Amino acid sequence: MRIIGGTFKGRKFIPPAKNWPTRPTTDFAKEGLFNILQNRIDFQEVAMLDLFGGTGSHCYEFISRGCTNATYVDKFPGCVQFVTKTAGELHIEHQLHIIKSDVFAFIKSCTQKFDYIFAGPPYPLPNLDEIPDYIFRYEILKAGGLFVLEHNPSHDFTSHPNFSESRNYGTTLFSFFKK
Repeated sequence: MRIIGGTFKGRKFIPPAKNWPTRPTTDFAKEGLFNILQNRIDFQEVAMLDLFGGTGSHCYEFISRGCTNATYVDKFPGCVQFVTKTAGELHIEHQLHIIKSDVFAFIKSCTQKFDYIFAGPPYPLPNLDEIPDYIFRYEILKAGGLFVLEHNPSHDFTSHPNFSESRNYGTTLFSFFKK
């Protein structure tokens, strides 16, 4: 895995492979998404949230591009340890707030609002289709904010009231939602 843009561009990081519960976004899909975001987000001004954060790749990309307010949420101890270690190696501990929690419990108790939210849940997650409803029900996205949900073609969000558009990168889809 590598960071594709910004001050850490080209930096590689290798998460442990044994018992790793993540499905990292491919470089191809991530590059496509960040080409879109580059034209829509002021990375230096945004407060971002990465749900089901896994390896932390999404946070690293944002911080590499100037974000100083990134929040990472994952419940798997190995992922949290890896991201904590990587944040130390990159010297970004002050820009990255790491939270070990179940995503749905975090959303219910979250009092902060974010300009940008990314969720990259495990594709077989039984309640994956409920994630957009949680984001908007608990009002954690700021007015004018952007929420991006990564999923596979088994899910369709085009009828969601906050759905804006989707982008397809093979078996990886990004659905965009706006408040």
